[in-house]
This record gives sequence, C-alpha cells and structure tokens, in this order.
Amino acid sequence: MVKTRLDSPERIYLSRTLNYHAFSCPLFSMILMSSGFVSGQMSMEACCRNGRAFGLSNPHCASLPHTAQSYPCRLVQEQCCDSAVKDTFCEKGMDSAKKHGVCERSSVHGDSCEARTAQMCCECCVLGLLAQRNSQCVLQLSVSMSCRSVVQACCEGRQHSSLTLTIQASSLQNNTATANRGRTRSSDLCAEGVTRCSQLCVGNGSCVCLKGYRLKSDGYSCEDQGLTFTLLNFSQYKSTLSSLLSDYNECLAGVHSCRPGERCINTEGSYRCQREASCGTGYELTDSNTCNDIDECLVGTHNCGAEFTCQNTPGSFRCRPRQQCSVGFIQDAVGSCIDINECVSENSPCQPGQTCINTVGSYICQRFPVICGRGYHLNREGTHCLDVDECSGQHGPCQGHDCVNLLGSFRCECHSGFTFNTVSRMCEDIDECRNYSGRLCAHNCENTAGSYRCSCNAGFKLANEGRTCEDVNECESSPCSQECANVYGSYQCYCRRGYQLSTVDGFTCEDINECALTSGGKICSYRCLNTAGSFECACPPTGYTLSSNGRTCQDIDECAVGTHTCSATQSCFNIQGGFRCLSFECPPNFRRAADRRCERLPCEQSSECVSLPLRISFYNLTFPTNIPTPAAVFRMGPSSSVPGDDVQLGIVDGDVEGFFGVQKMAHGGVISLQRPLAQARDFLLTVEMRLTRYGTVSLFVAKIAVFVVNDQPVLSPP
Repeated sequence: MVKTRLDSPERIYLSRTLNYHAFSCPLFSMILMSSGFVSGQMSMEACCRNGRAFGLSNPHCASLPHTAQSYPCRLVQEQCCDSAVKDTFCEKGMDSAKKHGVCERSSVHGDSCEARTAQMCCECCVLGLLAQRNSQCVLQLSVSMSCRSVVQACCEGRQHSSLTLTIQASSLQNNTATANRGRTRSSDLCAEGVTRCSQLCVGNGSCVCLKGYRLKSDGYSCEDQGLTFTLLNFSQYKSTLSSLLSDYNECLAGVHSCRPGERCINTEGSYRCQREASCGTGYELTDSNTCNDIDECLVGTHNCGAEFTCQNTPGSFRCRPRQQCSVGFIQDAVGSCIDINECVSENSPCQPGQTCINTVGSYICQRFPVICGRGYHLNREGTHCLDVDECSGQHGPCQGHDCVNLLGSFRCECHSGFTFNTVSRMCEDIDECRNYSGRLCAHNCENTAGSYRCSCNAGFKLANEGRTCEDVNECESSPCSQECANVYGSYQCYCRRGYQLSTVDGFTCEDINECALTSGGKICSYRCLNTAGSFECACPPTGYTLSSNGRTCQDIDECAVGTHTCSATQSCFNIQGGFRCLSFECPPNFRRAADRRCERLPCEQSSECVSLPLRISFYNLTFPTNIPTPAAVFRMGPSSSVPGDDVQLGIVDGDVEGFFGVQKMAHGGVISLQRPLAQARDFLLTVEMRLTRYGTVSLFVAKIAVFVVNDQPVLSPP
C-alpha cells in the first residue's frame, strides 16, 4: 500500500483508489489520470471528501450528486465514491478472514458485485495472514494488484499491532527484556500455536505480564511482584491490550485438534470442531459433536401396530409381534400365524422313495406307489407291470376287425372302407364323400359304413351306373292346370292372360281381378267390372261416353249435339260431364249491346248515373280441380292503350274465401287462382276496372261465372 501522512486523509483515499481500481464492479469505468489538478473553486481533496462520504452511506455511486461543474472534480468525486463503496465491501471480507480463518460464500451477503469483492478480499487476506505467520509479507505469486494490496495490508496489519503494543506498553519492556535474556531458545511460541504464556503473548514470540507481575526465567510464567491493583484498573488495562491484540486463528495456524471428517471453525479466543457429514437417519448430533442413537421406541416415532412391540436398534428399530407362533407356523406382516409348507423347501424332509404331503402345522411322508402305464397291469405281488393282451376274449377292441396285440398296446387290421386311428386305437369309417368331394357323385353323396351311396336332386333320376343323374320330363304327367314348360331338373307352370299362378300349390291358375289392382294407377277412370280373365270399364249414364281406349270416359258436349234442356231464352254452356243453362238481364240504365254485354244509357247530368260503369260484360270459365297454383284464369284491360293511362283492377264480389287474386300488368291486370281447389265448385266473380285517361275516370265491370269440375267422373261411394 502507498504510504501517506496521517494528517492528509484525502490523499489516503486517493492512494486506495489507485490500489483497488482493478476490482470487477462496474460502478465507474473512468480512471483518474492526474492527482494534482485542482478545480476552480473546490480543491481536489474537498471533491474526494464529498464523493467518499456519499460512498460510505450508499451501496453504489449511480446517483452520486456532483457538487461542481468541473470535469476533473467530477472524476475525483466518482473515483473516491467508488473507492469508498469497494472499501466497505472489502472490509467485510477481510473481517471474515480475520474472524473465521476461512472464506465461505454463504457468509457473504449482498448483490453479486459485493459478493465477488468481499470473497476476493477474504481469500487474499487469508493469504496475507499465512504470509504474516512466516514473517514474509512480500507474496511471490502472480496475483492481481488488488489482491496483492489486500495480502500486504492483512500481513502488515498484524505486525503493526505487535509494534504498537511494544511502544505503548513501555512499562512492560523491562520484564520482557529480562525474560528474553534468560531464555535458552528463541522459538516463536505464539506463532507455533502453543499458547504457553500464563498471561499475555505478543506476536513476535515473547510473553509479557500484567502490571504487578514479572516474567520468570522460563519465559512464559508470571510471578507476583507484591503490587496490587484494582479490578477497574485491570479491566481497563485488559481492554487496552485486547484492542491492540487480534484473535489467534487456531484453524489457520493448523494447531487445532479436529479429527478427520470434522471442520475447524475459529471463534473469539478459541475454536470449535463441527462434523462435515450429518449423523444419518436414526442418529442425532449432540452438543459434544458426537452422534447418539435416537430411541424411536422411547420418543414414540415408530410405526409398530397394536399387535407388535417396539425394540430399539442402533440407528433404527424393530417391530416384534406380541403373539408367538408355534412350530410349523410363521408370522406374517400383520402378526397372523400362517402354515409353513415344509414340502416346498429346498431340502425335502422325506427320505428318497417317499413323497411329502403338507399338513396344517406339519407334514407326512408316504411311500411312492407302483403305477403302471396304459397297456400294462400290476402283477400279483405289486412289484412290476405286465403287458395287457387287448385282443384276447370274444369281444375284442377292434369291433369285428382283425386285432394284433403289441407290447403295451394293440393294432387293428381294418376292413376295406375303414382306417385305423392311432389315438383312439379303433377302426373308423372312411368318409369317401368328404375325402373325394365332387368326384364320386354328380349330385348328392351319402356316406355309409365302409362305402357310400349317390342320389339325385328333385327333377332328376339316377342313371344305370349309379353315379350320374338324368333329367325327368314332368310335363308328361300334366301337373299344371293350364300351361306346362319342362326345364332342366324341374318344370314350370304358367297361365294365360288374365290369370295368375296360385301361390298355394304353384300349378293352379286363378283369375286376376284387375279392378282390385292398386299398382300402376286405376285401370278404369270411372267404374271397373271384372270378368273371367279380363275386365270392362263403364262410364256414368249421362254426360260421358267411353273413349276408344276402353278405359277413360270422354265428355259429351250436350250444347253441340243438342241434347241439353236449356230454354230459348237461355244459353247453353258445356262443362266436363254436363252443361249449364245461363241467362242474364241488363240492370236499369243499361241496354243489351251484344250477346254478353250491357252498356250504360246516356246520362243527363246525374251524378248517380255518372258513377255507374260504362259497360258490364259477362264471361263463363271452366277448369278442372287440383290444377297447379298460381294459375292465371282471366285477363282484363282496355282495348287500346294511351300513354298516361292508369288502370286499377279489383275483385269486389264472389270471392269470400280468397281463392282468387289480382295481379297488375302494364295494360290491365290478371285474375289468378291462388289456392288449389280439390272439389268441384261454382263461383260468380264481379271484377271492376277503373281507367283514368286524360283526367277522366271510367268504370268497367266484368261478371265472370267460374265452374270448377272434376277432370274424370268420380264414383260415389256405395
């Protein structure tokens, strides 16, 4: 470290800044280039004092307020603040090294910058303390300048304390010098870790005594000089010496008595040993740093059930069952006694030639019986097996076939059409029909014992060789009531027109009632009369005649043929299946202008007359039921059109149920059927047309007689 006068603390700060600027904390990246530059109104020392005061009271210098606008002064403030912050971090690490002698990362708290700085200073201070022990503070290692400064500071700091003690404790020098002259050896007792001084030990290997005592010739014992002092004076003196002397680190000096597997931890004036590994399950660490077994049975942490008692073991416990099982039984996990199967053990309890049979709680041994296989029987003595002659006796096993006895078995010599089954040891019939399917018989093959028999399907007969089949002509025996056709293997009955084959016997022909058929629509439009093998259609007695196809009814136009019954004053109007006799008369103020039209008489300035229609026309319409809708049935409009005409058309009477509607067109309108009509009906529609031409409104009326009829005559229900 750069030496500086004690009366210039600001210069000390600057020297520390130059020594610690290599720390890896990004507080500032600027380096002071000149230490002799003074800003305009504030000296460099004042700038540094201001920055250092901020750094000692804050964890970083990011919000450092600048007291001057001068660039050099700001540099001095920032560097001195940075130095103060890093000095605080470093002092924490150096204190940890001096107190514990080791550097643990868990003992350093703060952000990553503080942790790295404190850790570096702690480790480098440990190196300085080791160097101080060897009385060589110059570290011959390639470490950073910042680490080298910490090493030298920790090393020289301990030597400086010893020198200071020697200067301040001048009253003890005589005792010390006398003791040194009487010592026979110059070993450093304190440095070796053997604290043999009875009262005080200084760092240069010398023992000193308190006031009122003197050092004996052995160099470490103190004897009373007959001086007395008060407890207060002794406490003050001890406090003064304690402030001058630092704690001796037994862990760092290697003079501790910790065993392998224990870690040395330095304490104030002593040390303690702590296990590095935990005691493990079932043990607990005591205050004396030993592992004691936990009695789970005593503390009640076992899990033994009610049927068990707890027995403590080193590091664990065992659950012993309360109930003891007798011989031949074993206890399961829940304390129940279960039988032991002695017969399944590796060493059978029975002698050779015996079989083991397990019993409840024990076992029994039985002798092996002599068991003869199939085809053998036991001799009279029961010692060995003899062959059985299966072929002996009247009824042998071959069921009429030849039998040949064999050792332990037999064989059957089967007749033709049979084969010997080695499993059942019997002669079995050969199924020729299955083995030679389709090759023996033309139609059907029936297996028999030792052979087979062929047969034919219906309509065939077996040929003379007994295997093929020939067709039979069944029509020769006239099986059908009308017509018969022979087919291969059978025959077919069919009927003449108007008849059908009976579904009961298949050969009788029955008359077809064409009038009862429902498929394909009605045969006759009005009435159908069935006949043997055919049918006839009929029409109503009036209004219709049978058409040339013989099925539909054709309308008779009574008005054209003159068969109507209308009077001379009536007009005949033909409709489907009938006619209508129609007549009309013109109302008052109208005259008949044509056969079907009435025109208004000239008016004499009468408003009532002017409101009457100019013309009333009569029309007759007819159409069948169920025509598709909408359907236009009547068109009405002026005979000639003039630009600007306005035509309004409307049904004013005769359509109470709303079957008809009006659709306006360019020159008039159309009367349309809007809803379908399923039944025949008559309507008398009154339609008005208002024509506005050149400002004059004219009214026209059409009386339309509508006759909705059935397309074909409808047969009334009986």
